[in-house]
Amino acid sequence: MELEERVAELERRLAVLESAAESAKPELGVGDFWALDGLKEQLGQVGEPAADGGVLFTGAVTLPAGERYEWQYGALTVGLLGSTEEDRPDWAEAAEPLAALGHPVRLRLLREILAGRRTAAELAELDETGTTGQIYHHLRLLTGAGWLHTTGRGRYEVPGARVVPLLVVLTAARP
Repeated sequence: MELEERVAELERRLAVLESAAESAKPELGVGDFWALDGLKEQLGQVGEPAADGGVLFTGAVTLPAGERYEWQYGALTVGLLGSTEEDRPDWAEAAEPLAALGHPVRLRLLREILAGRRTAAELAELDETGTTGQIYHHLRLLTGAGWLHTTGRGRYEVPGARVVPLLVVLTAARP
């Protein structure tokens, strides 16, 4: 076999492998608008206020520690943007919860808590999360913003109603 034929065969095999790897990525519904189709169907049923559309986010999650959460939320565009200057909602209330997520250590703490590390002592064992005082500072900010709550005896958890929204925000923030 000539060198040119061998290179062409290797390129063909590489393309097959890359295609298989691409299709194996863990993304749900890419190219398939089943959720969007369902949202449009619901919007068609709610009447005139839905003329400008809406948003929907939903999820079914089993955490590494075994907890399972199923959650969905939908909102009409008119409620999110308003239809006139007078009825525009104030987005400032979203600043604190979003700001609480704006620090790499806090995101790491949330990830570790979802994975099963629930106490400040367990979190303090992690590398590059700061001193115990700094960890408590981050935990207080996350608790104040509603991303965490305490379950007693120094244990923290992400409230069930916040698990899917947290994952939605993280997904939306991906480049």
